[in-house]
Amino acid sequence: MRAVDIIRKKRDAAELSREEIDFLVQGATIGAIPDYQLAAWLMAVIWRGMSAAELAALTEAMLHSGEVINFSGMPGAKVDKHSTGGVGDKTSLVLAPVVAAGGVKVPMISGRGLGHTGGTLDKLESIPGFNVNLSLGDFRRVLETCGCALIGQTPEIAPADKKLYALRDVTATVESPYLICASIMSKKMAEGIDALVLDVKTGDGAFMKKQADAEYLAQLMVETGTRMGKKVVALITDMEQPLGRKIGNALEVEECVEVLHGKGPDDLRELSLDLSAWMFLLAGRTKTVAEGKALASEMIASGRARDTFREVIRLQGGDQKIVDDTGRLPRAKHQTALQAPRAGFVAAIHCEQVGVASMMLGGGREKKEDSIDPGVGLVLAKKVGDAVEVGEPLCAVHYNAEAQLSNAMALLAKSFEIGDKAPQPSPLIRKIIGA
Repeated sequence: MRAVDIIRKKRDAAELSREEIDFLVQGATIGAIPDYQLAAWLMAVIWRGMSAAELAALTEAMLHSGEVINFSGMPGAKVDKHSTGGVGDKTSLVLAPVVAAGGVKVPMISGRGLGHTGGTLDKLESIPGFNVNLSLGDFRRVLETCGCALIGQTPEIAPADKKLYALRDVTATVESPYLICASIMSKKMAEGIDALVLDVKTGDGAFMKKQADAEYLAQLMVETGTRMGKKVVALITDMEQPLGRKIGNALEVEECVEVLHGKGPDDLRELSLDLSAWMFLLAGRTKTVAEGKALASEMIASGRARDTFREVIRLQGGDQKIVDDTGRLPRAKHQTALQAPRAGFVAAIHCEQVGVASMMLGGGREKKEDSIDPGVGLVLAKKVGDAVEVGEPLCAVHYNAEAQLSNAMALLAKSFEIGDKAPQPSPLIRKIIGA
């Protein structure tokens, strides 16, 4: 079997066999197939797409390129959540302790932020001392002790994905829904979970700007997970404006702590409860979504979710005192405000631009090797539909370095549209697939 023949076959829109896909993935994993041939195959997939059988074969080959965690000896259902990413998207830090407190195990392997979107690992690492680089043995120990554990991808988990993703990032082949699906699902299935809840974002601040594209990706992931014997549901959720009010790593941790204390912004709290409800349902912990949402609310109101978050921070080496004193989190040295140029209503917030502005301040990375400043970011004073007076703050800007402030402020000024009338609110959850 030769890589060039497989590339030619996909280029000509023929369906690859499971053996051919296994050959490619194994070659990528051990370095037997050079990068230029893998890149050529990735571009052929961009142009020609994949059949359902090809996608299932690719996902399984990537899954089995490394270690698959086996939690079968651990009692109880294991469920995770994955988001396709957005601005201010921080629900993992709320729902993991909520669902764990409710009696369901949550083994969560997350990623870092790139571009305008934030990453769960970057948020967690803004907690002083928090270790996301646990061995699989320690990952299991934390999960058994407090019901949830939050780590990054280890070298043992889906190494083929790490190789192919690095190539996709530099060959303009990231956007293929088939490659996105295989990348996400191979890593998630390697976690040893029984069920998965997908939060597929759509709108200005999402990778999938069009709802039809988000639905197509969601359908692919649900079908792929189901083929692999897992319970999977996807929620298509709104990302036309940032989720919550705080954008930036330590600021977002602070906002999650607020929610776990029974406070925080309505949209973040409601989406976290909805996602938790579906996790409870797929785990068999509740019989309906409504029951799951009530259980999630109870875990917050009773303080059990907050206590679980404190415990997982302690077990992963972090400063657990931040749960009761968020002033211990990193803080930017300076603040300024973006003021409204006129009176009216916030008609739109260009979400991706807001994310880019936060990245420019140091809150995100443009390239994988960029470092992150955990204390910087934005706090929205106004969201879509809010009334505003001339000169009133639209958002607070938390920064350390002056160098990029003017560019970030200029971008933010173009991100808020003020109109004469309040727009109709858009639903937070637009559609559910695979229920």
